[in-house]
Amino acid sequence: MIRPTILGLSGNVKRPSRTAALVDAVVSLAAERLAGNGRLIELVDAAPVLFRALRADQLDAEGRAIIDAVEAADVIVVGSPVYRASYTGALKHLFDLVDYRALTGKRVILAATGGTPLHGLMTEHQLRPLFGFFNALTLPTAIYATEADFTDYDISNPAVRERIERAVAELAQVLPAADRSSPAGGSGHRQTLVAASA
Repeated sequence: MIRPTILGLSGNVKRPSRTAALVDAVVSLAAERLAGNGRLIELVDAAPVLFRALRADQLDAEGRAIIDAVEAADVIVVGSPVYRASYTGALKHLFDLVDYRALTGKRVILAATGGTPLHGLMTEHQLRPLFGFFNALTLPTAIYATEADFTDYDISNPAVRERIERAVAELAQVLPAADRSSPAGGSGHRQTLVAASA
């Protein structure tokens, strides 16, 4: 049976990235629990390709492949470092190139990283309204982590792990059964989609 595609979008514009590590952890767990196919796009790789185009009709083949992956995904895990009280401009540009009808009804898990707990509501005040515009279904539990929640770019705070578990459990409740009808214990293998020149 067809496995659901779980696409991670990380708005990081540098590497290594705590945001990418957080998004990857969510995608990997969701792919494992739902027998899905996980992929990760990091904007540090994708943004130089996407910024060649100011409109969707200007995308070259490489950029079109990135946007097609977003529009075709069954589940999207979106994370961004907090920049100027919002998500990164590179992530915003990606969604400027996505067809406004393409994400209708898609399940979305929200995540963010920031320097202090004071930025934790960015997921609610910036990311959630973005997906409201797209008529996507954002899961109730968002995941926010600060620098103190990581050790060498790996999540080390059990409370963050618990929120990831909760978000994935919510996803399992709302994902149509037909999207996860393959046998349990399927591959949680993660592929990485980057620009060919990266």
